[in-house]
Amino acid sequence: MLGSGLGLSSLSASLLYFLGQQPSSVTHHPVLPPSYPLAVRNPYLSAWMPSDRVQQLPTSEPQFWAGQELGWSVIVRVDGQAYSLMGVPESDDKLIRPAKVRRAEFTATHTVFDLVAGPVAVTLDFLSPVSPSNYLRQSLPFSYLTVHVSESRGHNIQVYSDIDARWTGRESRSLCDFEAVDGLAIYSLRVEDAALYEEADDMALWGSAILASRPSSFTTLSALSGAPEDVRRTFVENGELRGEDSWSDGSVVALVHDLGRVTGGLSVNFVVGYEREAAINYLGEPYTSYYRSEYPTTSSALSFFLDDYPTALLESMKLDQELVTSSAAAAGSKYADILALSTRQAYGGIDLAIPNDSRNTSAVLAFIKELSSDGNINTIDVIMPAFPIYYVMDPDYIRLLLEPVMKYLAAGRWHLPYAIHDLGTHYPHAIGHDDQQAEPMPIEECGNVLILAAAYVHATGDTEWTAQYTKIFRKYADYLVANGIDIANQLSSNDAAGPLANETNLAIKAAVGLKAFGQMSGDEYYSRVGDDHANIIFQQGLGTDQNQTHFVLQYPDYPETWKTPYNLFPDVLLGLDTFPKAANQMSSAFFASVRGEYGVPLDNRQDWAKSDWNMWLAGTFERSTRDEFVEDLWAFMTNGKHNWPFSDRYVATSEQGNDPGTPILCRARPTVGGHFALLALEGPRSLQSISACRRMDPACSTPGEKDNIAGKHTEEL
Repeated sequence: MLGSGLGLSSLSASLLYFLGQQPSSVTHHPVLPPSYPLAVRNPYLSAWMPSDRVQQLPTSEPQFWAGQELGWSVIVRVDGQAYSLMGVPESDDKLIRPAKVRRAEFTATHTVFDLVAGPVAVTLDFLSPVSPSNYLRQSLPFSYLTVHVSESRGHNIQVYSDIDARWTGRESRSLCDFEAVDGLAIYSLRVEDAALYEEADDMALWGSAILASRPSSFTTLSALSGAPEDVRRTFVENGELRGEDSWSDGSVVALVHDLGRVTGGLSVNFVVGYEREAAINYLGEPYTSYYRSEYPTTSSALSFFLDDYPTALLESMKLDQELVTSSAAAAGSKYADILALSTRQAYGGIDLAIPNDSRNTSAVLAFIKELSSDGNINTIDVIMPAFPIYYVMDPDYIRLLLEPVMKYLAAGRWHLPYAIHDLGTHYPHAIGHDDQQAEPMPIEECGNVLILAAAYVHATGDTEWTAQYTKIFRKYADYLVANGIDIANQLSSNDAAGPLANETNLAIKAAVGLKAFGQMSGDEYYSRVGDDHANIIFQQGLGTDQNQTHFVLQYPDYPETWKTPYNLFPDVLLGLDTFPKAANQMSSAFFASVRGEYGVPLDNRQDWAKSDWNMWLAGTFERSTRDEFVEDLWAFMTNGKHNWPFSDRYVATSEQGNDPGTPILCRARPTVGGHFALLALEGPRSLQSISACRRMDPACSTPGEKDNIAGKHTEEL
């Protein structure tokens, strides 16, 4: 049984609450986000419901992270009358009535919609597990939809869900397969003759979209594919799916659970996913998802995934609660809201992969996609802003993400004297740049590599991994020694702002990077040079205005300019003391004075802010200014002016005539992991419950804890 009966008193109260609301009233908890994550697990399984569609959820379709529409509908049939819960276009014949939406909620791992369908209350619970230390669970490319019917008083109930071929990325070339194995019903949708690793508008074409479920002890399961109007009409008229499968443009695949006459509360689970046997092209070798070491077939993986639901659910509940408690204690309830919305997105850009031929789990690597820009793979300055979430939840991810790059560098295939920008022009091709043509960011990436490696050692105490690459790290430290003050015209991570010579924030990064390498290697020479560079930049005033009120954008002779010096954050996090406290105090006072309507822009030339960098910078401030930065990001996140997955780049001020509080270009980027910067200051592995569950061990709770999970979950929500 995947669901169980729920506490009657709490559900009775909930039902009365639902029924007492006004028909148009939808409550958003804890706040209204731009978009609700539904199934967010990796770069190719990333489905969202824009928040401005929630009021009309019964007729609204979700979207892929990049904005493409996805067909995904849910219907409940109560005593012969069908009610649309999500994704069913308005029907002319009125056979399917829209349910009434009452409440929407997100946590770090769940999105929950409460609706009323005639005489019963129904909850849609979308769970995308975030279990970074359990490599098996984290790597599974599936997500749960749990449909819970609350407090039915003897009603006859069936639950339906379907998806369509838009999940494949090429609807017109799609094929449909059905498999029934040991009670599992599995629909797979794929693109005919798709080339290996082929993409279209950021959607994978070479894998398979999945809809699956299996009957429980109290349900029967039926399946059908065909034209959506025909399949849904069959369900509406019969309460089950009958007939022969068919497939053509616009078709859906559908599954139905028949619960029969329900006298309490019951839940059923559906699974959606997108699987790729060859997931990553790493230096010409196919890598597959980690879970395939144990569950190499689709049916075995899905069977485990459904079996794992009670444990995954309990773990998610613990994470949700602990994250709220820890983040609120660190920086307040609004900060807790920000981190809850950022969590799934930060891990939703990552694949955990192993060699496809050996399935050797000791060779596991992590690959991250640079979403919403050029799609690079393992971009160093994407790993860098995101790393605070890894530092908090499982610092091993810093190593897992750097290792593919370090192995490539150690092979001698990158010949330039500074660190490479990324491991491949476009995901999933992690093939390096043997032509030496990666985007040049010399100071940026040298500093990033050294700081990330030092952060890993600081968090884990593991010096063996970094020791094998000491020669490479020293090479980049030497580059910073020679080039960290007199900086040639070049890009920083914020390439949209253009290149600069002698950019102060890059000089700060170089000084901190040197000090980080000195700490990591034990070589005091690099620590002394880092301190000397900091002295030149701050105490001697090269990188500040004459009165030392702020760091300038570039030096010398640009006293009226400024840029957010977010590269001070790792200096504080790692306790390097490269810059004195006075530097942070100066910035705290200055940036409180240049706030726009939604916070502080990146620099004096721009009207746009970067949310990740602003949270980094906030981590260096005194409390009052830190709280202003949190307030500004929360205000952007909740202003109702946009419906994208959390954008990390947005208009902060109207001074240049643009609309403040609106996003720019960037959707769903994993860089929102940088929002965890303030929580990272509490120490590595700040969330103990999630880091306690290691790698392939799914048993992260006692049998007694699992017995009444569904009831506890509903009560907590």
